Amino acid sequence: MSTARLLCLYMLAACQGPSAVASSSFGTSVTAATLPITSGAGSTSDGMSTSSSGSTTSTGSSGEDSAASAAGSTTLVLDVGAEQDVENPQPAGCKGKIDFLFVISRHEVMAPGQAKLLAAFPDFIETIEMKFAEFDYHIMVVDADNHWGWPECTEQCPTLEGLCGMAEDYPCDYVASACDADMGAGTIFNAGLNAPNKPCELASGRRYIEKGQPELVETFTCLAQVGTSGYNRLGEAVAAAVSPAMTAPGGCNEGFLRDDALLMVTIIGPPDQDSLGKPKEWAQAVLDAKHGDVDSVVMFRICDAACPIYDAACTLTKYYFPYHHIESLNVPAFGPAFDVATDLVETACSAFIPG
Repeated sequence: MSTARLLCLYMLAACQGPSAVASSSFGTSVTAATLPITSGAGSTSDGMSTSSSGSTTSTGSSGEDSAASAAGSTTLVLDVGAEQDVENPQPAGCKGKIDFLFVISRHEVMAPGQAKLLAAFPDFIETIEMKFAEFDYHIMVVDADNHWGWPECTEQCPTLEGLCGMAEDYPCDYVASACDADMGAGTIFNAGLNAPNKPCELASGRRYIEKGQPELVETFTCLAQVGTSGYNRLGEAVAAAVSPAMTAPGGCNEGFLRDDALLMVTIIGPPDQDSLGKPKEWAQAVLDAKHGDVDSVVMFRICDAACPIYDAACTLTKYYFPYHHIESLNVPAFGPAFDVATDLVETACSAFIPG
């Protein structure tokens, strides 16, 4: 195709608006870009470094503090390049590997939606097994706080009184490890109200699922049923889960992140107003873990489809990563939205070129 023809096509696309947006079945949007994109690799104006296969994501002059204005002033600068660049695209990325990270709130407001959340877990696994049957995947669940179980009940053991009496099977004889209580560590034993109160059996011997896990649905449900006896520090937990302290040799999450795997992060819970730090700091932690490649990350947030500015975890999702989907906690079921979000994985894989 001639360069002149390509330029015409790009000019036509520009007339349609700054970014391509497709509507989901719930009236929310799936978008491949919400922030200004410029050709080349470099750093954002708030100091957050990114790299991409031909593009850099920028958050604007004041990061999440001007998120609303950033969303309203999106520009897209396309690097046409030489004609041979278009006709000879780089090979697809991912190399058949995906790391799925689920970060789930343990806040008490999650209690009314527990049945819906539990019903979604088999759908999540079905989607993973159907869409990524040929992929080598890891699945890790992280809760959104820095303690294990329900501390008030642990102090009452072995006699449980008051609300703790509602958790009759609370594991008073369990001695939590350092990783159990660490912010960002993969869960393997959830305790407290609306939790299994029993250890999960992982064939990997690690704090995450590897492909080939027996009874995959049951195991994932055990990991993801984090209960309602904790906090809602979602964004902070995302950053902690992929930090060097967690993923380095000897860390709680050692081996979960792989350089040649795409990372999909699913964040479930009410608006995040409790996390320490700022979205741009958590985003930088994720990008650092993925060597600055914004194309190697897909974000999925279940909370409020309007993405209010006070939801820091939604700001992280929407304004720092081009491949993202946002869904409401109030939809009848979460499974279909996860299916929509995973569609972005195929798109992201085509742009992700592992170094």
